[in-house]
Amino acid sequence: MQKRWKILRADESRVDALQQALKIHPVICKILVQRDIETFEKAKNFFRPALSDLHDPWLMKDMDKAVERILLAISNNERILVFGDYDVDGTTAVACMYQFLRKVHPHLDFYIPNRYREGYGVSKAGIDFAKENNFTLIISLDCGIKSAELIAYAKQMAIDFIVCDHHLPDDILPPAIAILNPKQIDCNYPYKELCGCGVGFKLITALAPQFGLGDEHVFEYLDLVATAIAADIVPMTNENRILAYHGLKKVNADPNKGIKALIQLSGLKQDLHISNLVFMIAPRVNAAGRMDDARKAVQMFVADSDEEAFHYAEMLHSDNTDRKEADINITEEALALIGANEEWRERRSTLVFKPHWHKGVVGIVASRLIEHHYRPTIVLTQSGEFASGSARSVPGFNLYEAIHACREHLLGYGGHFAAAGMTLEIDQVDAFRNKFEEVVSSTIHPDQLIPEIVIDAEISLKDIKWPFYNILGQMEPFGPENLRPVFVCRNAMDTGYSKIVKEQHLRVSVRQSADNVTITGIGFGMAEKLPLLQMKKPVDIVFKIDENEWNGEKNLQLRVIDIRSSEN
Repeated sequence: MQKRWKILRADESRVDALQQALKIHPVICKILVQRDIETFEKAKNFFRPALSDLHDPWLMKDMDKAVERILLAISNNERILVFGDYDVDGTTAVACMYQFLRKVHPHLDFYIPNRYREGYGVSKAGIDFAKENNFTLIISLDCGIKSAELIAYAKQMAIDFIVCDHHLPDDILPPAIAILNPKQIDCNYPYKELCGCGVGFKLITALAPQFGLGDEHVFEYLDLVATAIAADIVPMTNENRILAYHGLKKVNADPNKGIKALIQLSGLKQDLHISNLVFMIAPRVNAAGRMDDARKAVQMFVADSDEEAFHYAEMLHSDNTDRKEADINITEEALALIGANEEWRERRSTLVFKPHWHKGVVGIVASRLIEHHYRPTIVLTQSGEFASGSARSVPGFNLYEAIHACREHLLGYGGHFAAAGMTLEIDQVDAFRNKFEEVVSSTIHPDQLIPEIVIDAEISLKDIKWPFYNILGQMEPFGPENLRPVFVCRNAMDTGYSKIVKEQHLRVSVRQSADNVTITGIGFGMAEKLPLLQMKKPVDIVFKIDENEWNGEKNLQLRVIDIRSSEN
């Protein structure tokens, strides 16, 4: 698939000034300036994130009301229900809040809605459960901001709500006792990009001193907060960076029993990075809600013993195996559907539907299809009498607006810029497919149908040395707005030793003759690029820098992303 290359620029005078201050490689200074780190002080805060720089939780709107209501509930021996979404952010948030409150209050339980029976967010079934079991206060985490009617329903039954959420509020807010959400227009909290678990963590931070509990009783949840930050793809800046940085330290030194069990089952041996949380830990936690019931994810995180945590972790691990199998099978079926229909392959959108596909993985499959056919994609399955499914977008295209324009064919829909879900009558699928294609074709820019690789800087192969790599490593944790740097080198030549490995991957061996430097690398799924190298003409290579260990020896290598002729 052809890709566009976009090389980022930076003001050279600012780069020079930062290089004078830091005395490190100018290319790293260029990347820092591109990320709005332009002074020694900003660089110090970036490379050495300090927990003391976390914002005062009392700056968040309604924090005083939330703390006051929880203290009242505890003094009155009220029953408190901790309610959260079924994904990583929701389950970690519930685990943190439940474990903390358990230290000071015995009349407590938690509730995770079933993805299939109750759907996303605050549910009527959850409120009815609270009423039947005499709960008078519900703390909702990672949900609730859009549940005005349901929270009003709870209020009628004398159940109060404290909402801890990070999703964009609607014009009408729920009638909760307190709403903690830094994205509220009139909330003065300095950082707006916390995840749901992060908002819950701020409430714990405010509550702890009320019970004479020191920082150690707050910071023990940092590994769970870091897992939520990693999984929820929130910006890795400001407080999120501080929390993730120190949370990773806790993951590697003294992890939550549930995380520890998942690490064992994943077979991870070395220190974990954010990428391990994203690709190894998070999918196993999410799989519980996708394939079965996410309550067991919380049970794993709050387990009192390693044995109990491992018991639940094995369930999650099994769910994830089922999820991967369903993911692979459905993706293959969907690609075959597209391949068999020539008209669909010419379209600017993709919509596929099979009644038997598993509802829990259709969103993942939509993302997989975009890797093959780069366009806004919807995957539908049958749910009861209706068709329902998930949509994923390509960068820059407003998926929610496109689906909103097709609402005449839908029973319900929701989502945001890059992802959405919808429900419709089965006999409306073809009409919806055609209308969606009409909307996408008329609004998408042709460039948005070509994947873009954002490149931080051009370097020479001679720059790839351990001191350079070690400073790059200190830029971790990586995530949105602080992605792992991507580089391009120009006019590299194959040494004659590049080859295909395991039928689909490309093992490269290249040199830049000007500096007589040779380096190896791996391009996963890039076997089709070998003929380009074998032409014995100079190529430009886009890559990340990786550490490779073989027979006890560590070397730096290229993680190849794209290759093109230098003559282009």
